[in-house]
Amino acid sequence: MKHPYAMALPHQRWRSAMTRCAPGEIDPVVSSSWRISASDRIATAGSCFAQHVARRLRAAGLGVLDTEPAHSILSEATAEAFGYGLYSARFGSLYTARQLLQLFRRAYGRFAPMEDEWEEDGRLYDPFRPAIQPRGFPTRKEFELDRVRHLAAVREMFEAASVFVFTLGLTECWRSRLDGAVYPLCPGVAAGEFDPDRHEFHNLSAQETIDDLDGFLVELREVNPGVRVILTVSPVPLAATAEPRHVWTSTTASKAVLRVAAEEISRRPGVTYFPSYEVITSPAARGAYYQDDLREITAEGVDHVMRLFFKHMIEEDALANAPPPEVKDDFLERSQKMADVLCEEASLDPVD
Repeated sequence: MKHPYAMALPHQRWRSAMTRCAPGEIDPVVSSSWRISASDRIATAGSCFAQHVARRLRAAGLGVLDTEPAHSILSEATAEAFGYGLYSARFGSLYTARQLLQLFRRAYGRFAPMEDEWEEDGRLYDPFRPAIQPRGFPTRKEFELDRVRHLAAVREMFEAASVFVFTLGLTECWRSRLDGAVYPLCPGVAAGEFDPDRHEFHNLSAQETIDDLDGFLVELREVNPGVRVILTVSPVPLAATAEPRHVWTSTTASKAVLRVAAEEISRRPGVTYFPSYEVITSPAARGAYYQDDLREITAEGVDHVMRLFFKHMIEEDALANAPPPEVKDDFLERSQKMADVLCEEASLDPVD
């Protein structure tokens, strides 16, 4: 051997792994240390892209948790509009690792935000779930009862899950100057009122994201010692940036931070990284997996990601009687129409 690269395998070389690879053949997964079994209880959370993961796993008959289901009287479309069934509990999109850590601490009484309600036109909104209740809650009793039920459902999810899948989406966030509480959206976008004396912009660094994920893992395993974690990074670009620079520059910076943090945390015991981001954004995909707006992911892209997820992350016997991952996905067909409801961040860049 003249040098270490002389023994490099095909997947380690750009020409064989990328240049000669057709879009549908991209597979950056080399190995997986563990797989999801038929008996696993799977919890999903994170950015909007995580909704696809939950739907495909549920369609395959796997044990996806839903600890806060909609009432049976609601139609599927109405339930979605009210934030039910999108993730394993009705918390809406958790774009940042700080939101995830904060949700855990709120659920277990370890953090009580000082600004924990917004009032608008006589109706109450949850600052940490501003889009899950269209037009807000009509009475304080309903608002408080729903929050109690919600946080109980979050605790159940964290304690019942044997696998937790979390999709990192953003680093940019808005937070309270009073106590550092972070919101999924800038106050005033979906609800509430922006006040520069109470609210400030913050862009989480790689180290902050690593620290938040580490802190979450420590606290999660206090209540659920055996849980395993799968991290992904959303390939969906930012809808808008609060930084004084181009949205694409902010997108690449944000995704780089998230990817670095995911890489570091995936070295922890019981944590693995799944490269959905790499599949969609790969040069070998030649842009085929983005819709015309260059932001939303095509059905073919989601199919490809989930095909690899099923191949590498699910035990074969768990899929013996399951439909293929490319099953018709009505959610994808409706996603453009319901983007403002299903993906809160999209409201930062409304359609003209």
